[in-house]
Amino acid sequence: MPDPEILVVGLGNPGPEYEQTPHNLGFLALDRLAARHSIRLSRLECRAVVGFGTLEGKPALLAKPQTFMNLSGQSVKGLLEKYSLKPDRLILVFDELDLPWTHVRVRPKGSAGGHNGVKDVIRCLGTDEFTRLRLGIRPDHPVSDAARFVLAPFKSVQMKELDELLDAASTAVESIIAQGVDKAMAAYNRRAQGPIREEE
Repeated sequence: MPDPEILVVGLGNPGPEYEQTPHNLGFLALDRLAARHSIRLSRLECRAVVGFGTLEGKPALLAKPQTFMNLSGQSVKGLLEKYSLKPDRLILVFDELDLPWTHVRVRPKGSAGGHNGVKDVIRCLGTDEFTRLRLGIRPDHPVSDAARFVLAPFKSVQMKELDELLDAASTAVESIIAQGVDKAMAAYNRRAQGPIREEE
């Protein structure tokens, strides 16, 4: 297997208690992407569970950091350095409370937007110049306790929509790799509706 040209990282928390929660959408999306391309996420490298494969004709490394969300940057930086990849070769997939549930948004760079996992990645890499795929988790009602909400299990009514969201996330990653960020943004970002706090 040739060295990867692309690193796709899903953010989440290790452990069964976090598995089916909004804050683990990055992990769930990586699992779906891996399944679609017959990539086994089984090796442990740089404190992440990783798998090698081919995405849209390019050698790629998929990774799920096992450091817990707020320390995700250590693992991401280690993987980029190990495979001599620049941050612009990174696609970071994560949940976004500022985006409505099931919406998908591609961004070429920007602030962490209050997401502690993204904040740590930016801190460790020393740059925000990497592609991110934001997966909306905001419900149609006010959230009084965001920390509690993102770690609460999905409701049964959300599971069918979750399946569709994970497929959309996978195709968005494939689109970024095959067609570039600009075309992926044009295809996916126009689907987002409602008041969304834009990243700086």
